[in-house]
Amino acid sequence: MELIQNNLFDVEIFAEVLLFLERHSFLDRYIVPCKVKVNPPINNPSKIIALGLNYADHAEESGREAPKEPVIFCKAPSSIIGPEENVVIKPDIGRVDPEVEFAVIIGRKAKNVSKDDASHYIAGYTVLNDISARAMQSADFELRNPWFRSKSMDTFCPIGPCIVLPDEISPTEELNLEMKVNGEVRQKSNTKHLIFKVPDLIEYISGMITLEAGDIISTGTPSGIAPIKPGDIMEASVEKIGTLRNYVRYEG
Repeated sequence: MELIQNNLFDVEIFAEVLLFLERHSFLDRYIVPCKVKVNPPINNPSKIIALGLNYADHAEESGREAPKEPVIFCKAPSSIIGPEENVVIKPDIGRVDPEVEFAVIIGRKAKNVSKDDASHYIAGYTVLNDISARAMQSADFELRNPWFRSKSMDTFCPIGPCIVLPDEISPTEELNLEMKVNGEVRQKSNTKHLIFKVPDLIEYISGMITLEAGDIISTGTPSGIAPIKPGDIMEASVEKIGTLRNYVRYEG
């Protein structure tokens, strides 16, 4: 997070560091011989902005029309966890669903950015699992309340396993994404089906809200949502980034 905020999370800087390590044969010294805990690639961003209904097939399965402009909501930064951690659900909360999403990490302050310039404000990309308390969300729909609480409970935002730099992925690249639960494929799509692409989202959001370095934009999920239960293993994958694995257990 500090690297991004200090404008040091940069392809050219990393290339220089790798060149130095290779030149002095330091890489061989940094082999970890045992299993380690991998932390979330981003901790405590100022905000997580997520997209609802940004795949037409997901809008259809939700019984809603495809939106004419982006549907945005926020998740609490305190809901972030990393790979291999537990998603903890309350026993009385009702249905809870995982959602695989392609997420963008903002690299520097962005205000009124045009979609043509959007790529200059991206630090990288990661996988986000937008855990959703669906029964709670449905109840909030009925009351015309926002989605915040159903999306923001502790542990409801797994991200990882890494950040891929923008020299490896372009903002409009067509990437396969997939959600498996206990090895069974539940969601399978491609980012080419996004209604609003990454440059459109950065332009739209930065026109209203100043984006800060380290902020996350999660671009939405495709169709195939289904509930999870304690004991389940979730694997959210995005091509060129990797697989984010998390486990489900009850609170207490």
